[in-house]
Amino acid sequence: MRTQRQVVDYSLQKRAVLRELLAGRVGTYDVCDASPYLKNAARFHGEPTDRRCPICRSENLTLVHYIYGDELKQSAGQARTLTELPVLAMTLREFQVFVVEVCLGCDWNHLVEQYLLGRDGLTGDSEGISEQDATSAEGGGRRRREAQR
Repeated sequence: MRTQRQVVDYSLQKRAVLRELLAGRVGTYDVCDASPYLKNAARFHGEPTDRRCPICRSENLTLVHYIYGDELKQSAGQARTLTELPVLAMTLREFQVFVVEVCLGCDWNHLVEQYLLGRDGLTGDSEGISEQDATSAEGGGRRRREAQR
């Protein structure tokens, strides 16, 4: 998505949790504790993946996208499909997206990433045009005018 910015990846934290589980310092019940609300969100709003669950290895993981932001008001904290996010990004100034992976078989869940979306990301792109690009654009306009004469 064009407006995606300030991405935080939690893959190192996930590896640490899995390492602790394999070492026996953390129990399966401690990491496989998805709430019924999260499981329902995964079932109805989640995006299926091709990746297997790192715990049970029998089910594919599902990604759930939760949105938070001041402009969302009562919609904050809702799960949204991946196709809804670009539409929201063009209508709202800024909101945060939290991506959680869920296994519907064993209840494994972990925060995968977090990022910002919204129109505010577009204003930086249009204002961030370099002077060289602006000059070449002006020069191209002059050349076209001279060719027309």
